[in-house]
Amino acid sequence: MSPSIQRLVRFIKENPDDLFTRFALALEMVKIGEDQKAKTLFESILQIQADYPGLSYHFGKLYQRLGALNEAESLFQQGVQFASEKGDLHTKNELLQALEELNAFKML
Repeated sequence: MSPSIQRLVRFIKENPDDLFTRFALALEMVKIGEDQKAKTLFESILQIQADYPGLSYHFGKLYQRLGALNEAESLFQQGVQFASEKGDLHTKNELLQALEELNAFKML
């Protein structure tokens, strides 16, 4: 386990309600191919704050990689809704792009 992952794990143990650190650790897990650990972390964030910034995109991409295409689509759509409600056009466009790519992938 890398030193940065060890620090994140330690910080979560000390601050279990810190969603930023959970999200950072989930992204690190994705990077090293620990998809199930990442999925568990993303799910825990989703339960607490479904509109957490970046969650819909990154969790959706993980689902897409795992072949759970309906779940990915649902997360991307949910993220588009959250971004629209917040007036965040950049995030909305990223999620719409992810949806477009997913739909193209489904047609293959």
